[in-house]
Amino acid sequence: MSVLRAISQRANHLGISLLIVAVFAAGFVLGSNQTVSYAQSDTAAPPGAVELFQPFWQVYNLILSDYLNDVEPNTLMEGALNGMIDTLGDQFSGYMNPEIYALMNADLSGQVEGIGAIVRTNEDTNEIEIVNVLDGAPAEAAGVKSGDVFVAVDGEDVTGWTQLELVGRVRGRAGTDVTITFRRGEELIDITITRARITVPNVESRMLDSNIGYIKLRDFNSDARNQLDAALQELDVNNLDGLVFDLRGNPGGLLTSAIDIASAFIKNGVILTEDFGQGSERVYEANGSYIGVSVPLVVLVDENSASASELVAGALQDRGRATIVGEVTFGKGTVQTWRELVNGGGVRLTIARWLTPDGHWIHEQGVTPDVLVEWTPEDHTANPDADPQLDAAVQFLQTGVAAPQ
Repeated sequence: MSVLRAISQRANHLGISLLIVAVFAAGFVLGSNQTVSYAQSDTAAPPGAVELFQPFWQVYNLILSDYLNDVEPNTLMEGALNGMIDTLGDQFSGYMNPEIYALMNADLSGQVEGIGAIVRTNEDTNEIEIVNVLDGAPAEAAGVKSGDVFVAVDGEDVTGWTQLELVGRVRGRAGTDVTITFRRGEELIDITITRARITVPNVESRMLDSNIGYIKLRDFNSDARNQLDAALQELDVNNLDGLVFDLRGNPGGLLTSAIDIASAFIKNGVILTEDFGQGSERVYEANGSYIGVSVPLVVLVDENSASASELVAGALQDRGRATIVGEVTFGKGTVQTWRELVNGGGVRLTIARWLTPDGHWIHEQGVTPDVLVEWTPEDHTANPDADPQLDAAVQFLQTGVAAPQ
């Protein structure tokens, strides 16, 4: 399987990076999540490494024997792992401690345990604040409000924490409590929230005007294709005059899911190519699960459509199956493998880049829409109920021409 999980480094329409505390540690890692059996070569020092790492062990022993304060050996080990991977200079490679690794893998099931809130990192203050709470979620029942700023979790100051670190602390088993100190205006308030198991609302579908269907996919999890098929069947898709497939804000997910989703609309041929360097590559073709969707298709994207979302949008665009409407996408064109470590943690490493069917590498470039419709934070603030990108998609399906922007 392949996985997409890391923290977004670009803003969405509201100028924020989003994370559903009870749902996703959102982000952009497209790669392989593998359960491995450890051979001796996985954990033993390779030839020459024993001598090479003598300074490391020297420093390790000096810290344990001479440093002023006591230091947990596990802290030193995890610091060394983080430092080793950080030297790669690759934002998509990283070490995950056992707690975070378990959390990230749990997100792929579509059901997670937590409080049910969407947060953002304020780019001006670097504080993490609530954007919204999910309807019926524990956060809503406890009185958490949009704009609340995280100050502490169970008495521990979270100032300067990343979203991923915060999620690891806020999430927990259903039925357990977490006490969060928020700043609301000038007041500090403590709210105790009982965590619950939450089913991720991954697919939204409805009818629009002019006999046009609409489906939004929020994450490429393991059940996404089944959910898409159910939505297409409910809409009776081939009796529509067009379909809008909304991938805006979708950070990606499983590579297998992305191929499944693309294969719903593409009967045969190339979906993507993985380039491993040194002339090594793997070509992925449509997997034979095409379900005969014949109506005109528009895919909506924005700057937070990433990785697997870009893979699907790029494949549908290159293969001439869909018109892409919206904004230039995030630009995540590398592939990471996830490997579990013997301590229960995990490591993600970039192993390849992926290319669209026509051989385009979208990394740091993004997928350029066929119809560019920008939607600035100022536009959204001025008219939060408007959706010019969706309007342009509907008009294109009605007339073949998008409204001028």
